[in-house]
Amino acid sequence: MAEAHSAVAFSFSVTPEGVNVNVNHDALYAVWKSGIRSWKKRIGRTKNQFKNGVYPATPMSWLFVVTIVLALILAGVDPSLGMIKFISNHAPILSTASPWVSYYGSCLLFATLVWFGKAFLLKYTIKSLLYYHGWMYEARGTMTLKTKVWLGLVKFLGGRKPLLMSYQSSLPKLFVPKVTDTTKRYLRSVRPLLDDEKYKEMEKLALEFENGLGKKLNRYLVLKSWWSVNYVSDWWEEYVYLSGRSPIMINSNFYGVDAVMIQPTHRQVSRAANIIYCHVVVQERTILLNKTVPLCSNQYERQFNTTRIPGIEKDKIVHYKDSQHIAVYHKGRYFKVYVYFRGRLLKPKEIEKMLQQILDDESAPVVGEEHLAALTAGDRVPWAKAREEFFMKGQNKASLQAIEKAAFFLALDDEPQTFDAKDPSKLSNFGKAMLHGKGYDRWFDKSFTLVVASNGRIGFNGEHSWADAPIMGHVWEVAQADDRNLGYTEDGFCMGTIDQQPPNPIRLVWDLPKPCLQVIENSYEVAKQLISDVDLCLLKHDHYGKGFMKTCKVSPDAYIQLALQLAYFRMEKKFCLTYESCMTRLFREGRTETVRSCTVESSAFVRAIEDGKPKEECISLMRKAADVHQKGYRDAMTGNGIDRHLFCMYVVSKYLGEESPFLHKVLGEPWRLSTSQTPHQQTNKLDLVKHPEHISAGGGFGPVADDGYGVSYIIAGEDVVFFHISCKNACATTSAQKFSDNIVKALDDIKRLFSKD
Repeated sequence: MAEAHSAVAFSFSVTPEGVNVNVNHDALYAVWKSGIRSWKKRIGRTKNQFKNGVYPATPMSWLFVVTIVLALILAGVDPSLGMIKFISNHAPILSTASPWVSYYGSCLLFATLVWFGKAFLLKYTIKSLLYYHGWMYEARGTMTLKTKVWLGLVKFLGGRKPLLMSYQSSLPKLFVPKVTDTTKRYLRSVRPLLDDEKYKEMEKLALEFENGLGKKLNRYLVLKSWWSVNYVSDWWEEYVYLSGRSPIMINSNFYGVDAVMIQPTHRQVSRAANIIYCHVVVQERTILLNKTVPLCSNQYERQFNTTRIPGIEKDKIVHYKDSQHIAVYHKGRYFKVYVYFRGRLLKPKEIEKMLQQILDDESAPVVGEEHLAALTAGDRVPWAKAREEFFMKGQNKASLQAIEKAAFFLALDDEPQTFDAKDPSKLSNFGKAMLHGKGYDRWFDKSFTLVVASNGRIGFNGEHSWADAPIMGHVWEVAQADDRNLGYTEDGFCMGTIDQQPPNPIRLVWDLPKPCLQVIENSYEVAKQLISDVDLCLLKHDHYGKGFMKTCKVSPDAYIQLALQLAYFRMEKKFCLTYESCMTRLFREGRTETVRSCTVESSAFVRAIEDGKPKEECISLMRKAADVHQKGYRDAMTGNGIDRHLFCMYVVSKYLGEESPFLHKVLGEPWRLSTSQTPHQQTNKLDLVKHPEHISAGGGFGPVADDGYGVSYIIAGEDVVFFHISCKNACATTSAQKFSDNIVKALDDIKRLFSKD
């Protein structure tokens, strides 16, 4: 109870001499500093909201406009053409003020209106310019005059030093494609998967949909696009993520791992302290594509202080404005650890000391505490009911809120993780630990769980509903770069000194009755079954990388996608519907779209290799397939994708109670090959050419289809590509290791096409 006593600012006692009041000045000072910090953050948010609202105009440009207007007035020139006099005579307050105040106040108001007009003119001019996507379709290294002029205007009007959210209101809205365009693209995407008879049947269904229900559904989507910021994203979040009642561990959450080729320290708490500090001080920055085109930053708002709350019918995402602590799990116990104390952010050395106290604490978990987080790993409905019944009052509520309101969750694992080039299974075990852990040592509902192994290796497990993987990947990249800059002592401890005694970690208290313990154990059983069914293989492919791929005059992403098609065909002797995610953040509140990587052209290339066709023919077919893939990727990025449009029409059909055989068939098709490229070098903090050992191994996700594969890859350098391959053990025809071997063989065979021997 020491923490509770320290939290009391004053106490009093009644004696015969009167009332004694004892004031804890340190506690009152802490309260005062906390309040000051809170108000500073509120003022800062308001200031940033205003700056972002008028961007690219700035307060300095307002002063410039005011100065020009006043200078013209003093020179005897009326720039307002009589408007200043009108304002002076009719504006409230100004019309009854003294002549001097009324006149110059009217001048100031007029100048401000001119400045606001300029700000909104610039904003909507930029928005109009950002609707142009022709630059994406131009060959690398060439640029038309139209694109050069457009690029110059964007740079000229874009302003300087934008904040993270500065371009938000300038981004264009995602438009609704024509039904005929979407069905045409869809039919072409499924042609290699269907025989002639089935294809004709699908053509018939598509034509009926185009001429009938499709037009009606699309009109509703157009109306929604006028009314909402993004006609896709809210439904995608609600129905794809939050409405699912199955476990989110493995099925939805994703993971990331360390830069495995280096290990800055073997001390667990030292690495944890540095990484915690790096995450908390992540600076706001605008994301620009090609250093010019802004991307939507909306998803970054829920990076921290966010949790997913279970519900009976659907979950919800709750985001808290501010948090001064993190939640920590170690050996079955939970702790609340402050990262802000007495109005300032604690230094890594101070955080290190607090975490060491947790490691030195030998107290045992209470009954049920060790497996408590399994509730977040199991089915959603039992967790929702248990939360309402057992965690909404008393000390359980306080402890649960300490976790849910934390900036993020930290798991201090009691097992090491490592990378060994001679034993690839160790890297795969690293990935499994980040994907699911033991099923009870990650809080899967938090926006992310930072995981630090006992030997200082780090990774994370990310909840998917609040944002897409590149958002988490970007912050992860920044944190790893900042960790390198902070550094460690020769003994592996955090740099710096302890300026003040940090607060003690607060052990969270639980009272778990028998019915609650039963729910916890039931969820743990579900988690164990899911974990036992996951087959995960991490592959470090260092035979060659994007350096060679670019010499083939083929996009590295398209190159790898074609290799995946070849690998899958060799294993299954057929093609399958293939999902590759791409971002739509060129539009406001954009999230993702699907690139259908299995195409007529990719199938022709695969068959040519398998049939032993001449190298020249195979290379020609490969480049044609790569060009088609790149066009499909660009179409998806620029709002001309297939699947999100069809998904939204399906949602509208359900609201209207209309049945569509076409949409039912489309949405019922399984994605047996689900792929994603992990972006890297989203910042310029690390020069990977000079420091290739800092290349991240990326991250991955669980399989989507029961008889399919999940494949994530990161083109980590000129000579390295990491693959994360997952499937289910329950399926007799899938094997992550065999698919990994086939990927290696496919990449080697494609390389041989370009060899001179």
